Amino acid sequence: MAKIISSKKACSVSPLKMSQPIGGALAFMGINRSMPVLHGSQGCTAFGLVLFVRHFREMIPLQTTAMNEVTTIMGGLDNIEQAAVNIYKRAKPSLIGICSTGLTETKGDDVESYIKIVRHRHPEIDDCKLVYVSTPDFVGAFQDGWAKAVTKMIEELVEASPQKTKGQINILPGSHLTAADIEEIKQIVEDFGLSAIILPDISGSLDGHVPEDFSSTTTGGTELGMIKEMGKSLVTLAIGEQMRAAALTLEMKTGVPFYIFDRLTGLSPVDLFMERLSGLSGKPVPAKYRRQRSQLVDAMLDCQFYFGGLKVALGAEPDLLWSIGNFLVEMGALMTSAVTTTDSVLLHNMPCEEVVIGDLEDLEIRARGADLILTHSHGRGASQRLGIPLYRIGLPLFDRVGAAHRLSIGYRGSSNLLFEIANLVIEHHEANEEGKDNPLLNANQKGFNHESCFCNTGFNES
Repeated sequence: MAKIISSKKACSVSPLKMSQPIGGALAFMGINRSMPVLHGSQGCTAFGLVLFVRHFREMIPLQTTAMNEVTTIMGGLDNIEQAAVNIYKRAKPSLIGICSTGLTETKGDDVESYIKIVRHRHPEIDDCKLVYVSTPDFVGAFQDGWAKAVTKMIEELVEASPQKTKGQINILPGSHLTAADIEEIKQIVEDFGLSAIILPDISGSLDGHVPEDFSSTTTGGTELGMIKEMGKSLVTLAIGEQMRAAALTLEMKTGVPFYIFDRLTGLSPVDLFMERLSGLSGKPVPAKYRRQRSQLVDAMLDCQFYFGGLKVALGAEPDLLWSIGNFLVEMGALMTSAVTTTDSVLLHNMPCEEVVIGDLEDLEIRARGADLILTHSHGRGASQRLGIPLYRIGLPLFDRVGAAHRLSIGYRGSSNLLFEIANLVIEHHEANEEGKDNPLLNANQKGFNHESCFCNTGFNES
C-alpha cells in the first residue's frame, strides 16, 4: 500500500490542482443550451474563463454574479436574481448551473433559498432550470467539483420511473476524460446495439466544432429531456471512482443499478468493459474491437523495450493518476513519485511507495533522477529545469493544440498513449545521447523472445 502524505506548506508553490468551481462549471458545459455561472467576484470567473479558452481554444460560455465588497457582506440575493434574469433574457438557456466560490462560501450565502425567491418573483423563467452546487475552492479539487455538479443534476433533473427502455444505459464519465474519450465510449456502446445517455457529454459541446449559428450558450451536449429519462435505463456505467457518489444517488432515486470502472486505459480494464457491454446487449464483441485488441497487444510488445525500468514521475488528479500510472507500471515502468490534488480511496493502492497531496514543487523535488514527467502544461518549468522530458496529461494543456481530441481510453487510445510516450523517450535520448550506447534505445538490437511474454488474446466466446 502506498503511504499518503499531505503537504503542510503554508502556501502552494506552482499549483498542480484546479478548484472545485472550475470542475463544476465544466460539468454544466456538458449540457446542451447551458450557461454555467460562478457565484463570486468577476476575477474568479475571469481566471476560469481564460483557463478554459486556452485549453479548448473555443468560445466558452461562463458568467458571473459579480459580487463586490458590499454585496459580499449584505448577501448575494440581488446578484443571483439579476444574473438569472439577465442571462435568461439574453441567451434563453435551458439550464443555468450556479457554482459557489470561496468568497460566497465563506460569507455563507443561502443560495438554495435565493433560488426559491427568484422563482417566486420571476415566473417568466420557469422553463429554465436553475441548479446550484456548493463548490468552495478552499477544499477539494477539480474532479470533486465535477462530481458534485453531476450528483446535483441527478438529484434535481432525473425522474424516477418503473418503466425500462430496452437497450438504454447511462454513462457517467469522470472529469479526467477528454471529449475524444467520451466520443469513443459512445461509439463502443452504439456498436453493441445499445443507446447511451451520457451525463455530462462534453464530446458534443467542447469537441471543437464550428456551429452553424452563433449561440452564447453551449451547443451540443446532453439534452435535459434525456436526463429526465435516465431513470428508465437498464444500468449505469460510471467511469472513474469520482463518479461513485453520482451513480449511487441515481440508484437510490431510480433503482437503476450501477457498475464502477476505475479506468478504461490498458488491456484488462477495456476487456472488462467490453465483456460488460456484451453481457448487457447479449451480443458478441464486434470484430473491429477484437482487431483493435490484437493491435494493442502488438503495441505493448513493440513498446515494452522503452518502458522496462523507465522511471516516471506523475502529477495529476486522482482518477487520471490511477489510470495512467497503473498502465505504465503494467508496461514495466517504475513510478518513482506521484503527486495528486485531493484525497481518494484509490491512492492507497497506487503502485508506488508514497503519494503526495501537494503541488508541482513537490513533484519537481521528487522527480529528480526520473526519466519522464507526466503532468499538465504547468509542469513544463520543472521539466526544463530538471532536463527531463514532459508528457502532457490532464487539464490545462495550453501550449499544445487539439487537447479535446486526445484519446487515451479503449484499445485505440491505449495504443496511442504507448506510441506517444515511447516516441518521446526515443526522441529525448537521441537528442541527449547522440548515438551513444543506450539500453532503452538498443534493447531491440540485443534480441528479445516475444514468446516469453504471455498475452491473453481471446475473449470468452460463451
